[in-house]
Amino acid sequence: MALFHSSSTSLFLLIHIALLSTLSLAADPTVSYDFKLSYITVSPLGVPQKVIAVNGQFPGPLVNATTNNNVVINVRNDLDENLLMTWPGIQMRRNSWQDGVLGTNCPIPPNWDWTYSFQLKDQIGSFFYYPSLNLQRASGGFGPFVINNRAIIQIPFAQPDGDFVLLIGDWYTRNHSALRADLDSGKDLGMPDGVLINGKGPYRYNTTLVPDGLPYETIKVDPGKTYRFRVHNVGTSTSLNFRIQGHNLLLVETEGHYTVQQNFSSFDIHVGQSCSFLVTMDQNATSDYYIVASARFVNESLWQKVTGVGILQYSNSKGSATGPLPEAPSDIYNQWSAMNQPKAIRQNTTASGARPNPQGSFHYGSINVTDTYVLRSLPPSTIDGKLRATLNGISFVNPDTPMRLADLNQVKGSYKLDFPSEPLNRPLRRDTSVINATYKGFIEVILQNNDTKMQSFHMNGYSFFVVGMDWGIWSENSRGSYNKWDSISRCTIEVYPGGWTAVLASLDNVGIWNLRVENLDRWYLGQETYMKITNPEENGETEMAPPDNVLFCGALASKQKDLGHKDSAGSILQGNPNLFFTVLMAVCAAVLVFS
Repeated sequence: MALFHSSSTSLFLLIHIALLSTLSLAADPTVSYDFKLSYITVSPLGVPQKVIAVNGQFPGPLVNATTNNNVVINVRNDLDENLLMTWPGIQMRRNSWQDGVLGTNCPIPPNWDWTYSFQLKDQIGSFFYYPSLNLQRASGGFGPFVINNRAIIQIPFAQPDGDFVLLIGDWYTRNHSALRADLDSGKDLGMPDGVLINGKGPYRYNTTLVPDGLPYETIKVDPGKTYRFRVHNVGTSTSLNFRIQGHNLLLVETEGHYTVQQNFSSFDIHVGQSCSFLVTMDQNATSDYYIVASARFVNESLWQKVTGVGILQYSNSKGSATGPLPEAPSDIYNQWSAMNQPKAIRQNTTASGARPNPQGSFHYGSINVTDTYVLRSLPPSTIDGKLRATLNGISFVNPDTPMRLADLNQVKGSYKLDFPSEPLNRPLRRDTSVINATYKGFIEVILQNNDTKMQSFHMNGYSFFVVGMDWGIWSENSRGSYNKWDSISRCTIEVYPGGWTAVLASLDNVGIWNLRVENLDRWYLGQETYMKITNPEENGETEMAPPDNVLFCGALASKQKDLGHKDSAGSILQGNPNLFFTVLMAVCAAVLVFS
């Protein structure tokens, strides 16, 4: 039997052989994935509905990598609308071309492939990915993203006996298109229909609230062992309280930074946030135990159905879980008490993160602030006849041509560098207004929530130090309450309604980076902006050039070539132009071997 059946098959196999050998010889290993996003029908709450699956899975598969790995993900769009995948918390050092939001990337059209290629430079921790356009995350497409420590870096706790991912989030039985139509018509999304845990509905803890026959999540464990639970709020707009009946949650990590280890009986996880807990199986297993994620900071008596329930099952369990759920915190009417929990989160300054040096070696409290931005959010208002959400009175309009692409191709008027540093006394407006940030600056951002709902804010390309949080209106005197020693560093932070949160960030990552609310309704309605950070002495070392497979749209649409479907080897090569000549030489060597 012939080894190869055709010259094209031979070349395809040789490319794969060469590519694998090239990647294995690279200084930093590469992990590769193929993602196909498509619709499937599931019934997590008993109602058949169309959801977005990744490789036929809902939720999507785990991306599992290690510090400094190169990650290559070929994305196939089998949806009926444009797509972008974003990777919040992954800092994309020097490489905002891979960020997956409309201000930096043209969307992937239906029936097209596009390959993301980026390095996990100096990062560890628990994150998740999702589609960033048009409320698509409300229909799925999300999955976990874990960055493991390198073997030479010791984690600040004993190696767990196992590792579980829990994707929790509020859920509507209306898909994202219907939710989008509601917002476009000026309606509120209303109360969610439930909460999912790993894409599954609640265990039937209550025969009135929960219909019979729903699939639910079961976590199987052994007595006496300790497990790591990575919990992510992937929902649309609802903060959730997470708890496991009869078990303490030892908080050890938030979005890539190790925390001072503290036990909690329950923990609030806001939209877009990720946390790691160590949970020891120290109970007597007279029955299974409830895993609960319930709506927080709402009228909980009316929102009882917005509760996700799974099961923690010991290998020696003596029966099913019964009885009432463990109670949620009772501080809903005591706003000061509710804020104590996030204020208690501190960075473990002696632990090593992605590098051997302690996390506390960056003395942020002694650095002079170069710029201050006070970003005020308000309840949605009508602008030009449409319901819109704003920051500093501006509802963001995504540019037709992504901003950095417009810069490099001399497209004028794509955006304005005039985002105000504080709220202005002027009419609300729609605009493509961007923060003109300073490279190597050290900025203070005050997130002032004058809306009526809890909000989460995220900064792409960075993590920031959460130095202050309080009720009322921020003033310069508020700086006296800042934590300048061991504030947690993370990338998504809650801002209480009627309160403020202050963060500090060191602007050392060149690019254009999205700053947004993670609550999908407010984000869709325009509550976002971008920071433009350029090096005036750019020589190619602080910002990568656009990848060879960059997509063109808007004013540059005529430059776009049809990409269509590609095999994964071709996609990886296209997304990694630096590999081309190495791969070519390896192909030639492989040809000699097989000839």
